[in-house]
Amino acid sequence: MKDILHKTTVLVLNRNWQAIHTKTPAEAFCMMASGSATGLDVHGDDHISPVRWEDWLKLPIRDEDHAVNTPRGAVRVPTVIVAANYAKVPICRPRFGARGIWERDGGVCQYTGKILKPGEGNIDHIVPRSRGGPSSWENCVLTHREVNEKKADRLPHEAGLRLLRKPATPRAVPATAMIRNLHGIRDWQRFLSAS
Repeated sequence: MKDILHKTTVLVLNRNWQAIHTKTPAEAFCMMASGSATGLDVHGDDHISPVRWEDWLKLPIRDEDHAVNTPRGAVRVPTVIVAANYAKVPICRPRFGARGIWERDGGVCQYTGKILKPGEGNIDHIVPRSRGGPSSWENCVLTHREVNEKKADRLPHEAGLRLLRKPATPRAVPATAMIRNLHGIRDWQRFLSAS
């Protein structure tokens, strides 16, 4: 039960039914109990209905549902909730760091064009830190480990290297674009593909 309550398996929609975030079931239950969200009873491809907390507690548990046991009995874990008073789609940009650079560069070495597997790449400072280069979007790129070792503390042209493209700060995107269905939850698909 503890595992179920603390995995991000609940998709949060704004009141226009656009995906904006993910929550754990524990957080979703709190939102539903306080009235700041309603659960969506999703069944098949043609049945979706909003359900308030009091009625959610009475929903039957189906074979495909996860449930948690409470003193009142088993309660179905929602897969999708709708925030009652929020209409916007938040805008965000990836965080600066190795993961953000990997995403911006698409997992491709910025000197060779090779698609990298996890563990093959690392971050190169175009102007090395030893020469005053900052750790910034504009000065960091994804490279193959061997290429970065060859470059060492030199500028690209000094090492006989050429960038495929000039690195830049990623543009802001709707939060929906950043949501990943890591657990393969079927009920999320219609909301993520429609966004």
